[in-house]
Amino acid sequence: MNKKQIWRLCVTAVILIIILTFSPLVTGKGKIEPFLLGLPFTLWMGILLTIALVAITYIGGSVLPDEEEEQP
Repeated sequence: MNKKQIWRLCVTAVILIIILTFSPLVTGKGKIEPFLLGLPFTLWMGILLTIALVAITYIGGSVLPDEEEEQP
């Protein structure tokens, strides 16, 4: 995979995570179980999604395609 493909994959993953964050799977009405380490479902799922976004942002930042490389 080249840098441009990895960049597009990161952008796609971030868009999917944003959609998932506001879907009923995470923010379901009255959905607080299961608990993990005493934290309700919505909170620990939000923490996991945030960690995933930070990791994807790091990867995306390291493979960000330079505009100068594309010009001959």
